[in-house]
Amino acid sequence: GGNPSANRGNSQRPVENITWYDCQDFVNKLSELTGKKFRIPTEAEWEYAARGGKFTHGYKYSGSNITDEVAWHETNSDGKTQPVASKMPNELGLYDMSGNVWEWCNDFYAPYPSEALVNPQGPETGESKVMRGGSYFSSIDYGRVSNRFTPPLLFFKAHPLGMRLALSV
Repeated sequence: GGNPSANRGNSQRPVENITWYDCQDFVNKLSELTGKKFRIPTEAEWEYAARGGKFTHGYKYSGSNITDEVAWHETNSDGKTQPVASKMPNELGLYDMSGNVWEWCNDFYAPYPSEALVNPQGPETGESKVMRGGSYFSSIDYGRVSNRFTPPLLFFKAHPLGMRLALSV
């Protein structure tokens, strides 16, 4: 339907100012319209993609150790979202996984366990979901691929908060 974004004026900017429930409504509608199974990624999927998958170079940010090459953040964004793909992509060709908008993940938040895990899943219930990636409105450190954040509620809505699509195949 409409565009809830606080930062409008360029159709190449990411949609933001959405709740986790808004994401669910969108992916369900998109799945109905296309006949494909869209969703938002789990936290583990998000981090694997942000790190560059099997092609990773171990960068601090998604695609580089130099944040300004790959991320829009509070000191270079002019206080607003920027057009998608206007910085360098990561090793998988994905853009804006560090900076521009925080991205909702499908997992409920929980502290990381101390043991090593492969494709960990968040708890089945909880009070808040995980957000990853940092934003145009946050400091550089929030754009690190290892950084995670959780808002206080699933109904939390803010201008630097958006989503990334995943497709189940």
